[in-house]
Amino acid sequence: MTSPISTQRHGDILIVTSNNPPVNALGAAVRQGLVAAIEQAESDERVKAVVIACAGQTFFAGADITEFGKPPVMPWLPEVVDRIEACTKPVVAAIHGTALGGGLEVALACHYRVALPSAKLGVPEVKLGLLPGAGGTQRLPRVAGVQKALEMVISGTPIGAKEACDIGLVDRLCEGDLVQHTVAYAEEVRDIRLLPKSSERDDKLAEARANPGLFDEFRKANARKLKGFEAPEANIKAIEAAVAKPYAEGVKDERRLFMELMSGTQAKAQQYFFFAERKAAKIDNISEDTRPRDIRKVGIIGAGTMGGGISMNFLSAGIPVTIVEMAQDALDRGTGVMRKNYEATAAKGRMTADQVQGAMGILNPTLDFAQLADCDLIIEAVFEQMEIKKDIFGRLDKIAKPGAILASNTSYLNIDEIAASTSRPQDVVGLHFFSPANVMKLLEVVRGAETAPDVLVTAMQLAKRIRKVAVVAGVCHGFIGNRMLMPRQVEATKLLLEGATPEQIDRVHVAFGMPMGPFQMADLAGVDIGWHRDKNRVENVRDALCAIDRWGQKKGAGFYDYDDKRRPSPSPIVDQIVREFAASSGVERRNISDEEIVERTLYTMVNEGAEILEEGMAQRASDIDVVWVYGYGWPVYRGGPMFWADTEGLLKIVDGLKRQQERMGSDFSFSQLLLDKAERRGKFTG
Repeated sequence: MTSPISTQRHGDILIVTSNNPPVNALGAAVRQGLVAAIEQAESDERVKAVVIACAGQTFFAGADITEFGKPPVMPWLPEVVDRIEACTKPVVAAIHGTALGGGLEVALACHYRVALPSAKLGVPEVKLGLLPGAGGTQRLPRVAGVQKALEMVISGTPIGAKEACDIGLVDRLCEGDLVQHTVAYAEEVRDIRLLPKSSERDDKLAEARANPGLFDEFRKANARKLKGFEAPEANIKAIEAAVAKPYAEGVKDERRLFMELMSGTQAKAQQYFFFAERKAAKIDNISEDTRPRDIRKVGIIGAGTMGGGISMNFLSAGIPVTIVEMAQDALDRGTGVMRKNYEATAAKGRMTADQVQGAMGILNPTLDFAQLADCDLIIEAVFEQMEIKKDIFGRLDKIAKPGAILASNTSYLNIDEIAASTSRPQDVVGLHFFSPANVMKLLEVVRGAETAPDVLVTAMQLAKRIRKVAVVAGVCHGFIGNRMLMPRQVEATKLLLEGATPEQIDRVHVAFGMPMGPFQMADLAGVDIGWHRDKNRVENVRDALCAIDRWGQKKGAGFYDYDDKRRPSPSPIVDQIVREFAASSGVERRNISDEEIVERTLYTMVNEGAEILEEGMAQRASDIDVVWVYGYGWPVYRGGPMFWADTEGLLKIVDGLKRQQERMGSDFSFSQLLLDKAERRGKFTG
C-alpha cells in the first residue's frame, strides 16, 4: 500500500505531507510515516528544518477512532510525538482546518506552529470519555497556560487560531498559501540549535504554582456541568500532575488516567454514542441514489413558542420563512420574541447585529394563509388537537404548490390520519421539534405509511442544514421519545400515591444523571399541557392541581411551591392532595425504596424501547438512545436507555420488572424482544 505520508525537499526544508482523507486521522500508517519522515530528516545532511503539513480540508483532526478497542499497532502516538519533539532540527507545524486531539498533540510536539486564521485547535477527547493521551495534558498547559488548558480539556471545544496565537499556542498567523508561509518561517528558524520543546517549558507552570487554589476554584466553578462525568476530573488531575511533577513523571500519570478511562463504562458509552449519532442519519429501505427535493423557502403556521423557535432554525441557516398567524397581536408577539432571542444571542457575542438583521430580514410575517402557496416546505405548529391539524392540512392541500412538503410538528398524533386529509399523502411527513426548538438539537422525522422516499431524504438532509440531529421514527402514539416517556410518568404518579414524594422520585432521576426528574419536568413544561380544562372534572392528581391553578413554574406552584426566583420547595398542599387520592383509591401507603423507583420508572422505559424496536417504529436501538440523549437529557456517559440496559444486563432488567410487575398492574406487559434477548444473554446495541 502507498503510505499516506509523503516527503519532498524545498531547498533545505523537508516538507512532510499527510494525505489520509477525509480528516487525516492519525491511523497506524500515518504514525509510521511520520516517524519515518523525521528519521529521514535527521539522516539527510541537506535538510535543515522540517515542515509537517496536511493535504485536503484539515490538519490532523484526531486519532483514528476505529482503532479503539483493537490490538495496538506500533508506534503509539505518544512515541510519535516524542520522536517529533526530539528531532535535532526545527520542526514547524502548518495548521489549517482543525488540529484536534492527537492532531493538536502532534502540533504541540513540533517546535513551532504556523496557522491560517480560519484554523481551530482543540482537545475534544473529553467528549469520548477520555483525555489527550499523547502528552497533551502535559504539553498544553506548558504552552497555553494552565487556566486555558483546563478550559480546553474540560469543554472539548476548539479555540480559534487568533486566540491560539494570543496565548502562545500558535507562533504565527498567515494569509494565503499556508505551506509556502510555513516553509518561509522554517527558513527563519533553521539555524536555531536550542530548540523550544513544549515538554521542557516551565514559565507558565510557575504562574499556576503561585496560585495553589486554582484547581479547587476551577472545580467549584464548573461543578454543575462536570457532575456525573469521570473524564473531566481525570483531565484536571492530569494537568495538576503537569504543574506538580516533572514532565517524565506527569506523562506517567496521564497514561495511567487514560487507561483507567479507556477501560471504563463511561468511555465506552460516549464512544458508542459518537457512532450512534452518525448512524441515525442513515435511512433503511431507501435507495442511496434518491434525490432530495429543493427547499428554498419555508412556511410556518403558528407564531407561538414552537412556531417561532422552528422559524429561527431556518432563518439562521439563511432560508427565507413565511410565518402565518390568525391574529395580528399573536403575530407581533411571536416575531417580537424571535427578535429578542436573536438580540440576546448577539449580546452574548454569538451573533453580530448584522446577522440578527439578516435573519429577521428574510422573515415574512403575515395573516394571509395564501402566502404559503410558493413555499417548498410548510410546517404546521399549532395546538395539539387532531381536528385542528386535519383542517389545516385540508386547507394546505388546496393552496400548496405541487411537490411542496407538508409537515406537522405534532408530538403524539397520527401522521397517517393527518395525511389522509390531503390528496397528497406522499408529501406529508412529521417533523417533531423539541422545545425550545431554536436550541434543542433533536428532530424526530416521522415516516408515514405513504411518505415518499424523497420526502424523507429531504427531511433528513434539511435537518443537517439547520444543525439538527435527526432520527427516523414510525407512526405510533408519541413516536419514540414521548412514547417512552409515558410509562415513566405513569409509574412515577403511581409511586406518589403509594408513598413516594415528588422530591424523592426527582432526586433518584437527578442522581442517575438526568437534568431533572418527572415532576420537575412537569412543572417546567406546564402541568396543564394536555389537560381537559374542566375544573369540575377531577379524576387524578394532575386534574386536582390544574383545578386550583397549580400549573407549574409559570404559576408559581405545581408539584412544588416556588419562590419569586423559581426555587422549588416541597408543597404541603400537594402532599394532602396525594394522600386524599390514595385514600379514595384504596392505595395503602408505604416506604418506597430508591431501587423500586429505578425499576418502575427507568426499567419500564427500556421495556417500551424494546416494544418500539419490535414494532419497527425505530430503525435501530442506537436511534432510541440518540433521541433520549438529545431530546430528554439522558446522561451521555450512560449511552442512552438501550445501551444502559445492555451494560446493566438485560436479565437484571427483566428480573427487576418481574419483581415490580404486580405493583405496576395491568398497564404493564413485557416486550417479547426484551425477554428473548435476556434469555439468550443478548444485547440491543451489541
